[in-house]
Amino acid sequence: MQHTVDQLIARMCDPQEKEAYFFADKLSKIGNQEVIDKLILILKSENYENAILAARALGNIEENESALEDLFEVIHSKENKLRNGIFVQTLEGYDLSDRFVDLFRLYLFGNFKTSALAKELLDTVEFELTPRVLKKIEKHWSHFKNNIDQNSDEFEIKRSEVEIMLEEIREIFSEE
Repeated sequence: MQHTVDQLIARMCDPQEKEAYFFADKLSKIGNQEVIDKLILILKSENYENAILAARALGNIEENESALEDLFEVIHSKENKLRNGIFVQTLEGYDLSDRFVDLFRLYLFGNFKTSALAKELLDTVEFELTPRVLKKIEKHWSHFKNNIDQNSDEFEIKRSEVEIMLEEIREIFSEE
């Protein structure tokens, strides 16, 4: 198995390989901790194309919780700020129930693709919300409002969406 995993990784990372996605998918089917650990190293490497393949494979692994923190680290890294949408896309393969704040930040501060994908996740994932989560998103919202042109279309769109989110979350806690 060890030899096979290393061979699959080598094929996936080979820049001449036309079927690299096929090998990423094979690795995700194996999906053990050894594969996850090796894919995390590739995810965090400086090779963007290989990192994308590793993110894809990790997102398709059933028991992938151990990779989520590393994926968010890559998403939030300054090097990927303008190109992190492809990584955000792979978040669909994870349990995000306690990641509302991370997704909210991506929605507010991400590029167009990142923001749109984060909003879709915010709208579809069932989250574990707490008063602390509410405080954190209010803080991020305040920071966003203070650092954007409040006459812009982007601000108006986000303002209307965020106000609805905040109202719904506050309503949850007022019922308790």
